[in-house]
Amino acid sequence: MTDRDDDRDHHFSEGEGFGDPYEEFDLDPPELGVDPSKVDPVDSRVVTDTLDQHNIDQDEVDASELLDVGLNYMQINRYEQATEAFDRTAHFAEDDKLKQEAWVNKGVAHGELEEWDEAIGAHREALQIDEESEHAATAETNLAYALWEFGRTSEALEHAERAIEIDERFAAGWFNRAFFLSERGLSEEALNCVDNAIRLGLRNAKVLETKAEILEELGEFDEAEEIAEEANRMREDAEQEMMDDREEMLGQGQGGAGGRPGAGRGGGG
Repeated sequence: MTDRDDDRDHHFSEGEGFGDPYEEFDLDPPELGVDPSKVDPVDSRVVTDTLDQHNIDQDEVDASELLDVGLNYMQINRYEQATEAFDRTAHFAEDDKLKQEAWVNKGVAHGELEEWDEAIGAHREALQIDEESEHAATAETNLAYALWEFGRTSEALEHAERAIEIDERFAAGWFNRAFFLSERGLSEEALNCVDNAIRLGLRNAKVLETKAEILEELGEFDEAEEIAEEANRMREDAEQEMMDDREEMLGQGQGGAGGRPGAGRGGGG
């Protein structure tokens, strides 16, 4: 967004004037449905939400499109904007499933910002809507991680276990549980959990590195070294793939079919 030049001339429409009589107008805000004297001035959302309700017809808001906006912000690491988009999605969504999905994603976005208290609150809001839905297991495992980062480790393991109870085929839930058990020195149980996660399709460098660390804790050094080498290869392959994709983008930006030589620009990172 560019700054306006206050010194430049402005041209205004002369219009056709007002009829006589004309309806008067003023600059006073719409009458709010809350008593300002009873609103904590720190809680600015009260005024914002009330104005939203006053100015925007619920039928005019497509909550699913708002959710997509938030997800797009997440893909480009604009997490603050994502939290705002998800918050508005939850505010306007009439469908509980969509509302719950918005709260879960809002918690994830706060986690990316390391705002663990806000992340915990968002995931709890999601679970208040439905504790058994398809999004509940995700909310539970992300809540467990946020609680761990917030220093509430014993409570974190309880929610990690709850995620598995809701959906025993939830690979990310098994991996989180493996991590928490390993941190508490329960390496054999942790190994079973990480193997479950891998069997369910969660096989990446981070998961394999965690398994290698657990194997080392159990004294299985040869297997741990083998798994660690595989994790390194996966990470190197992923980095090479990213470099190849970037080179391809740059190549396409240097002028495609029909373009003038030198007219194209390379894509930004």
